[in-house]
Amino acid sequence: MPIDADKAVAAEPRTSEIAWDHKDVQLYHLGIGAGAATEERPDAATDPDELRYTLESRLHVLPSFATVAGAGMAVVGGLSSPGIDVDLAAVLHGAQKITLHRPIPLKGAARQTATVPAVYDKGKAAVIVLRSETADEDGPFWTSDTQIFVRGEGGWGGDRGPSSRLELPGRAPDRTVTRLIRPDQALLYRLSGDWNPLHADPGFAALAGFDKPILHGLCSYGVTLKAVVDTVLDGDVGRVRSYATRFAGVVFPGEPLRIRMWRDTPGPGSVQVSVTAPDRDDAPVLADTVVEHA
Repeated sequence: MPIDADKAVAAEPRTSEIAWDHKDVQLYHLGIGAGAATEERPDAATDPDELRYTLESRLHVLPSFATVAGAGMAVVGGLSSPGIDVDLAAVLHGAQKITLHRPIPLKGAARQTATVPAVYDKGKAAVIVLRSETADEDGPFWTSDTQIFVRGEGGWGGDRGPSSRLELPGRAPDRTVTRLIRPDQALLYRLSGDWNPLHADPGFAALAGFDKPILHGLCSYGVTLKAVVDTVLDGDVGRVRSYATRFAGVVFPGEPLRIRMWRDTPGPGSVQVSVTAPDRDDAPVLADTVVEHA
């Protein structure tokens, strides 16, 4: 079996040095749609609020940039850990959480320490849990918790792991926005470091069971956090404390996303979010999604 759960969990932590500057931040922001026209901001390319994502003299850093800082080496390192040997065509992103310990600067260098806390047996699939801690000499920056879903790799009789779902509130959302995923969005987003051909090569996508390339889950993740910051958190990226989601379905470049937001749900200081694809009968995209904020 390509996954040896005991060996993966027992492996020594893997460390790597990463660095980033304003160009990496700007490229990431463009990859999640910054500066692109929306219904609310048809002149987004020159909108002062959007320039905070695209113009170096006004730049701030959306916290989801943590998922690609250093070209996403934490996930790459995790998938190359001892005991793990998987086919990229069978890999899907299952869930993601970022916990911020302090604001991410425009330029930085840090050390990432990656571990595999658990590998769960879901029967017909395995879930690899990856954790990375990113810090510099002044202390921790962020903690990233990632769940990677690997089709066809379960069935060895291991722990199935936790299973919980967050119900949507029984009231209308406080805000609803639509974000269009451009046809070339995945081609731009992948320049931040996720080179999986599933998101660009039709032939590879067909091998994975898709009619055409799909959008990176972490691109949808970034698009959603930006929408929450811009519409509920007064455009202040520094208010975000953590951001968690479960990837519930695929997104195809060229289609819109409907993003619904509920303030102070599931508790004070949080925003619960639902993301669906309205052109496909509101098929779920992101679920169990919560942004905790100051």
